Amino acid sequence: MMLLKPFPHISLADTLFVFALEAEAGSVFADVNTLFTGIGKVNAAIALTKAIHQQRPKLIVNLGSAGSQRYGKGDVVCCTRFIQRDMDVTPLGFARYQTPLSDIAPLLEHGQALAGLPLGTCGSGDSFEVNHGEAPYDIVDMEAYVLALIAHREAIPFVCLKYISDDAGSDAADDWSVQVHLAAEAFKRVLFPGES
Repeated sequence: MMLLKPFPHISLADTLFVFALEAEAGSVFADVNTLFTGIGKVNAAIALTKAIHQQRPKLIVNLGSAGSQRYGKGDVVCCTRFIQRDMDVTPLGFARYQTPLSDIAPLLEHGQALAGLPLGTCGSGDSFEVNHGEAPYDIVDMEAYVLALIAHREAIPFVCLKYISDDAGSDAADDWSVQVHLAAEAFKRVLFPGES
């Protein structure tokens, strides 16, 4: 595999490819530095923090499946904005999505845009969301926010690509179980074009 085009100075050996599940990577990413965090923000935070302190990667690339009512199944979307969609302390007077008593803005902007890919705002939460209608995000997953936050705090460049596996609607669970296995090939076409 060749170096990622936007980061010609960072070797693949110094790049950490982060997935929630092995199914999202398939065999495509067997020869690069991968991390499988498990599902959810807590698992992702623990796994990435540990990996950073053991390996000190120079680039973190989060690849995974996600739902969206804006983008179609099979699309690959680059996320550069993130919201913690299940943070809600409004009864105490805080804005929705705001982490109380912290310097973290409700909308976290961190990540490199990749040419040719649509940009999305990812809402991460510890639930399988099936309706995000008028929310300030157009993609839903369960890990990206915390991965972006850790990369930001550690001053590590970050790329987040989401393969749209479902429409975050009533059939989302069935769609996801079929589509998730197609994600790796879609990521390969985007990141390593021309490689067989």
